[in-house]
Amino acid sequence: MAERDTDRYQRARRASRLTLAAETQWQLLPGRASRRREYALGAQLEPAYAIGGDGYDWAATATDLTLTVVNGMGEGTTAALLTSLAVNALRNARRAGIDLADQAVLADQAVYAQHRGELYISALLMCFAYDSGLVSVVDAGSPQIWRRRGRAVERITVEPQLPLGMFQETAYTPQTFQVLPGDRLVIVSDGAHAARSPGGEVYGTAALQRGISCLLPAEDVPTAILREVSGHRSADADDDAVVVCMDWYGRPAE
Repeated sequence: MAERDTDRYQRARRASRLTLAAETQWQLLPGRASRRREYALGAQLEPAYAIGGDGYDWAATATDLTLTVVNGMGEGTTAALLTSLAVNALRNARRAGIDLADQAVLADQAVYAQHRGELYISALLMCFAYDSGLVSVVDAGSPQIWRRRGRAVERITVEPQLPLGMFQETAYTPQTFQVLPGDRLVIVSDGAHAARSPGGEVYGTAALQRGISCLLPAEDVPTAILREVSGHRSADADDDAVVVCMDWYGRPAE
């Protein structure tokens, strides 16, 4: 790709200079959208030019999709480097063919080995099987999962487990839930669902439900929700936020 050989296209997309933390984070991302016959996927980070520890990653194979949303502890480059360590540890384990729970274990060990529990990272790991719609999930932190099925919007709750790197040799146990063709999933970090207004009001459930129920395509939903979050929270709030939206189509039985 020409973009690998020049900064021209990167510079054309920027209205101002990124912080070093934001530069580090954006280089980790797989893209802002992905689409296959089984799903449509969109994601967005804010504030785009000064993000810290929030991020996401995904990887598709012929049989499944792995999706991760992370939130590194701390601020600035400290948070960005922590997230970079965790995401690359997860990728390394995934590319070695290791299952979801052990991906979390190896990333946990990598973060703990570096920071000895002083810094850790919240993470939500999910693997979607195309044929069955079965989702394996490890909830190791603060991101929330919401599902729209028909007209009903509900939060998918799974057993919370320890963040990656908090303690030595943590074991992680995957749980499962089902997605059906036509389902929409939205994953939000605490920078979105816990955002507070100048008066202290949390952005909260009702506002998220409105955003999830909109008729926009999956690629545009994260930007729409984050625009509302930005309008809700205090002008001096500096927490970053990530929103990921997936429309699930599944794979027809052959």
